[in-house]
Amino acid sequence: MTRAQTLSCKALDLLKERQSSVATAESCTGGLVGAALTEIPGSSQVYRGGIISYTNSCKEALLGVSRDLLDTLGAVSAPVAEAMAQGARDRLGAAFALSTTGLAGPGGDDFGNPVGTVYIACAGTKRTVSRCLHLPGDREAVRRAAVEAALELLLEELS
Repeated sequence: MTRAQTLSCKALDLLKERQSSVATAESCTGGLVGAALTEIPGSSQVYRGGIISYTNSCKEALLGVSRDLLDTLGAVSAPVAEAMAQGARDRLGAAFALSTTGLAGPGGDDFGNPVGTVYIACAGTKRTVSRCLHLPGDREAVRRAAVEAALELLLEELS
């Protein structure tokens, strides 16, 4: 079993115990967090769905991220990750939502963020938290590590 599968199983079990739910909003991971969760049998009991918002226009239109945040801070920032998670939580009717936004490569962004910079967030019933990650490796390694970090954040918020 992979680390993402183990983390997904633990998170799904806790969500089922609490009769709670989760949704995802993903950019740099392109649906990999949702895929990790739905790979586990029975995930449909608690996983509401996900929004892959790869572009800023999708973040704005589908998740309600403000254009001002995107223009002033860039998509790779804590406030945008938090707004993405809150937007997914609200739009998909989940108790919790995870988000990922970052740079998996090959290049950085106009705001000075290097490859490997990823922000994750979890919007829950009581608060929204985010983390900045600086992940090493190639595109695949960055995306895989971001998925694991997002699932770990969910587990922390469920604990």
